[in-house]
Amino acid sequence: MEQSELRCRPRAPQVDSEVLSEAELEEIAPRTQAPQPSLCRRVWDVRCSCAAAKSILFRFLPVLSWLPRYPVKDWVLGDIASGFNVGIMHLPQGLAYALLAGVPPVTGLYSSLYPVILYFLFGTSRHISVGPFAVISVMIGSVTGSLMPNSNFMDPVNGTNETVLNEARRDSARVELVATLTILVGVFQIALRMLQFGFVVTYLSEPLVRGYTTAAAIHVLVSQLKYVFGVEVAEHSRPLSMFTAFIEICTKLPQTNVSTLVTSLIAMVIILPVKMLSDKFASKLPMPIPIEFIVIVISTGISYGAGLKAKFGIAVVGNIPSGMKPPVAPNVSYFGQVVGNAFAIAVVGYAISISMGKIFALKHGYKLNSNQCFSISCSMSRTLVQEATGGNSQVAGVIASLLILVIILKVGQLFQDLPKAILAAIVIVNLKGMFKQFTDLRMLWRSNRIDLLIWLVTFVATLLLNLDMGLGLSVAFALLTVIFRTQLPHYSILGKVSNTDIYRDVVEYNKTEEIPGVKIFRSSATVYFANAELYAEALKEKSGINVDHLIGKKKKALKKQKKQQEKDKKEEAKKKKVHLCQMLPSGVPSSLSLSPSLQPYPHPPLSIHISLGLLLPLSLFSLPLPRSPFLPAPTSPSLSLIPLSRHNWLSLLFRIKDGPTLEMAHLSLLGNPRVGLGPWGMFLSLTSIVLRLEPSGMEEKS
Repeated sequence: MEQSELRCRPRAPQVDSEVLSEAELEEIAPRTQAPQPSLCRRVWDVRCSCAAAKSILFRFLPVLSWLPRYPVKDWVLGDIASGFNVGIMHLPQGLAYALLAGVPPVTGLYSSLYPVILYFLFGTSRHISVGPFAVISVMIGSVTGSLMPNSNFMDPVNGTNETVLNEARRDSARVELVATLTILVGVFQIALRMLQFGFVVTYLSEPLVRGYTTAAAIHVLVSQLKYVFGVEVAEHSRPLSMFTAFIEICTKLPQTNVSTLVTSLIAMVIILPVKMLSDKFASKLPMPIPIEFIVIVISTGISYGAGLKAKFGIAVVGNIPSGMKPPVAPNVSYFGQVVGNAFAIAVVGYAISISMGKIFALKHGYKLNSNQCFSISCSMSRTLVQEATGGNSQVAGVIASLLILVIILKVGQLFQDLPKAILAAIVIVNLKGMFKQFTDLRMLWRSNRIDLLIWLVTFVATLLLNLDMGLGLSVAFALLTVIFRTQLPHYSILGKVSNTDIYRDVVEYNKTEEIPGVKIFRSSATVYFANAELYAEALKEKSGINVDHLIGKKKKALKKQKKQQEKDKKEEAKKKKVHLCQMLPSGVPSSLSLSPSLQPYPHPPLSIHISLGLLLPLSLFSLPLPRSPFLPAPTSPSLSLIPLSRHNWLSLLFRIKDGPTLEMAHLSLLGNPRVGLGPWGMFLSLTSIVLRLEPSGMEEKS
């Protein structure tokens, strides 16, 4: 917001409000809890019905939801143009990324066909370009290089001690391994979907993903140097393998094939400037310049016409069979060897797909289901091209896959003489976007040092270790930083910025003033058991107030107040007693006198309950009688005793001469019905009382 706008914005009216405690707030606005559905209701909700079946079907097959509403007039032209451009990119990238995975180039074309069709049916992102990706390809390449190295496929030459690489046998074994790995990745992906694993991507923060992909880009670069220089390098998969491979390449630089190096450099010099110009003038061009496709076609023609392989020893792609191969069952014996790699590939591909999908879903205003993404991942460069050239839906991907299908069936074999150095140049140039992520370091240094630390740790761990081990260590470190942030959050005292209603840290902002008599304390982390003590210490330090001391003083004050209240109650009771005695005529005792007489009876103790209705409302006296009590004989003529029966229970009706009638009294005297209240008769004439003698366990009889 501009400073002028901030100053001109009208201030909110100041409202004086009472400070409430939690208890007072609960009295004014009681907290309500959402009603929990009953078990019967939950069973009813999951009942089988047409609506429930339709909802589940649309959830797992989103194409049934959006395809009937596809706006043909508005989207079809853009999808066709976008699909054609992306299909052209699929050809060079599919062939190039197959080299990263260590499998025949035609396998990369298959990866550009089948996943796109599946995502058309099950995916929810309208703009990502599903297919082979450099990071996923190099992760697969580390598996094939470690389990199926070239040294396992060396055949002896007849009559000599030399050996030669049997590429056909190696490619066949690696394809079987990669197919098994792909099946296992798919199993993990299905499990992630069933477990609603989309929320886990939240823990793969953007600094972690960007640091990981940057380090993976360096792995990809080093893996392509052997094709650029035309040297043979042993395959390594243990930690520090990237540095081992780089050192080996440097030691073999004298063996460089100059023709291969020149071919690579020429391709880079042509592709890189054209791509930069295409990006710069993207708004003015109807479509990006397909420079990669142009270079592939031209270099293939030159290689075929000039015989580069025979004359200069330049390695070429080789046999690209036409047509589709029938599916075969995976070799389950590889499951135990690749299970860890499969899980890492599934998580990385999942995270990259979700990250790219959310970017374009937010840009174009639609919802992305994070549990409907596939771990085959997507290419960043192809996704940008698909969106920039007018792609609006998954139809663009289907059109691109149809173009790839034509290439596989009819055109693929024409690229058998394509030099591998051209594909390596295409891969390296497409890493430009990932290498730009080094600029994150400056931005993170200014904004968030912990995110910067995550980026650096992820980058270094991925460089030093394999991609799968580096990912595991990076995720573990990122989770530790979450705990670290809750343990050491940023505490601050907030003050009001002059002439605004904005509150900022008084230490970081100069023109802030604290409100007199008020301390606004802020913590950047949620308070829970692990940081509660740290929170309290920071509150003491920042506010300058010893909270423990205040709490102790409050407890003492409450205790003193409670004692004073009890003392006041006792004094009030004494005053009432004195006042009552003053109102009694002379000669009236302040308490009933109980005189024993006759024989004791075996019933439980009795109680006398006297309610002074007029004189002392709300007062209640309970006077327990002993085990063998007997009331004194009546002495006052002011009360008349009227016996109603001669049973164990004797109901008596007392009448007051100068006052209202007494309520019923029940006495248990077991033989002696004489009851006397003595001098109380004079006082009873002043007011009405209720006298009730109750033995426990006996029923009332009238």
